Amino acid sequence: MKVEFINPFLSATKNVLETMCQTAVKAHKPSLKEDTYSYGAITGIIGMASDTISGCMVLSFSESCILRVVANMLYEEPKEKIDDEVVDAVGELTNMICGGAKAQLAKLNHKFDLATPTMVTGQGIEIAYRTEAPTIVIPFSTEYGDFVVEANLAEK
Repeated sequence: MKVEFINPFLSATKNVLETMCQTAVKAHKPSLKEDTYSYGAITGIIGMASDTISGCMVLSFSESCILRVVANMLYEEPKEKIDDEVVDAVGELTNMICGGAKAQLAKLNHKFDLATPTMVTGQGIEIAYRTEAPTIVIPFSTEYGDFVVEANLAEK
């Protein structure tokens, strides 16, 4: 995966979480993913395709992190556990982050179509990535816990 693909996901994630969820985020050093299992308690997966590139973006939160992020997003008290409303919110966050990255990638002449996000609850769930390309993991931390964004894009 080209390095130019990393920054759009990093900046879109920071922008969405800080503006829509009033949550300060700190990005850490990206790395290559070594397995195919979900990171957190809840994960959003969205397919991406262009004429020359295909793959997906994955957004995966620890439970403590997503409960507070969604509370901030909805201006409510944090829920006790992940429920349908939290699952829907992660779907929206997945759409917003991937949409923001898509807009930035379009400026680099990569025009993507996006699929509808698939939501997965449970930690350590195996993910079937759309390409054999290496997956880049961008870890983030917040005062509430951690989450990751993964990008798996390859030329067709």
